[in-house]
Amino acid sequence: MIKDASTEEIEQAMNAAWTAFHEYRKLPLKSRADFMRAIAVELENCGDPLIETAMRETNLPEARLRGERGRTIFQLNSYAAACEKGDWLGASIDTAIPDKVPPKPDIRKMLVPLGPVVVFGASNFPFAYSTAGGDTASAFAAGCPVIVKGHPAHIQTSEIVANAILLAADKCNMPKGIFAHIHGVSFETGKALVTHPHTKAVGFTGSYGGGKQLFDWGNQRKEPIPVFAEMGSVNPVFLLPEKLKNAATEIAQQYAGSITLGVGQFCTNPGLIFGIESEALQLFIQELGTAIQKVLPAPMLHPGIAAAYTKNKTTALQQDAVELIAESATAVKENEGTPTVASATGETFLKNPLLHQEVFGPYSLVIRCRDMDEMIAAAKHLEGQLTATLMATDTDITSNEVLVEAVKNICGRFILNSVPTGVEVCLSMHHGGPFPACTDSRFTSVGADGIKRFARPIAFQNWNNQLLPDELKNENPLDIWRTVNNELTKSQV
Repeated sequence: MIKDASTEEIEQAMNAAWTAFHEYRKLPLKSRADFMRAIAVELENCGDPLIETAMRETNLPEARLRGERGRTIFQLNSYAAACEKGDWLGASIDTAIPDKVPPKPDIRKMLVPLGPVVVFGASNFPFAYSTAGGDTASAFAAGCPVIVKGHPAHIQTSEIVANAILLAADKCNMPKGIFAHIHGVSFETGKALVTHPHTKAVGFTGSYGGGKQLFDWGNQRKEPIPVFAEMGSVNPVFLLPEKLKNAATEIAQQYAGSITLGVGQFCTNPGLIFGIESEALQLFIQELGTAIQKVLPAPMLHPGIAAAYTKNKTTALQQDAVELIAESATAVKENEGTPTVASATGETFLKNPLLHQEVFGPYSLVIRCRDMDEMIAAAKHLEGQLTATLMATDTDITSNEVLVEAVKNICGRFILNSVPTGVEVCLSMHHGGPFPACTDSRFTSVGADGIKRFARPIAFQNWNNQLLPDELKNENPLDIWRTVNNELTKSQV
């Protein structure tokens, strides 16, 4: 049994991180990148014992965990390459014009690291969104030390990964205090980390309640700090008439797989599906129900999540005018999640805000709208989402501009004729969205742009060239892309 970190242990870790920050922030981009690549190597070197430990703690299958570890290694290497390339710095230079009236000064701008970052591990991704996950990699790339609070649901897994990071830090001669691993089940541990004066930013993936509490603590400090919390989503799907008429069965099969993928334990799980009353929608509902009945229940991440799923699903199904379509035909065992789909009218949805809320697990609610006007009204009543999807033909889209604009207004990733589950790690990905999906819709937690969360801009005015950071010197010693007098170039000034 691992005890919660004491006040003294937290103080020690934060002080060490603050000291390390002043050294680490000065290291070249290549040194940061090499450190991240070394973490990737050590994570791979953890071998089968890491996978076996994660299987015991999370109930996730071996293939899923091996794939997720591979994704995490890819993230570390990808963000390392982005760090070294330097595009994320947004380096810009406007040279002086002494003859202008009044004289124009020489001004040069770039991003610099914020300081120690506290990262909260996620329950549903023991590798990719936890100890060495995207938040940690982004913070290291930005030049920030990291303090991870391991998730209690997979604490031994987190411990193994933390040791891999510390080993990589030692091999790369990183400053002491560059990384710390904190245990804590109580809210007090999280509060102490967020409110510590040396903490300069927070990364979180999890529930709305947890993320909002961290956000509030961060904003109530004497010195408020950014809390980048990704807090879940119902990821609405809109079935437009022509597309549904042409492919109801195909779409139903596709979405039965997406709803139940990973026992529905993805933040991009499609929890709401909207369609307009028609024979095609009835066929879709029938085919979706038939497909769901064939999906076997499976163990959820841990008993707490399984219990919450059962409770929230039961509450949703007990709402007035909500009808059960189908659930798995196989009897459920302890801690398993039963695949379930239900249905309600658009009028019911508009009157009952509880139906807007996420049921974390293999559950989805089909909303039967009376007409396009009611579908538009439903879209406008939705809260912020990580994703939103249109299943539509080109004609559907061009004929329903008001709906398209309403849906675009609420999401961070706008999907056409696909499923929301699956988040590609690439520069163009945006994994974020308007509140309450996230606390800041301007930033992504996936892809190299995520580095920018943990940095701030600073402008240097009238500095002598030899005193400037390498990123802004005339000769461009790092050979990075910079905007010089409004032109993107790698040329010297």
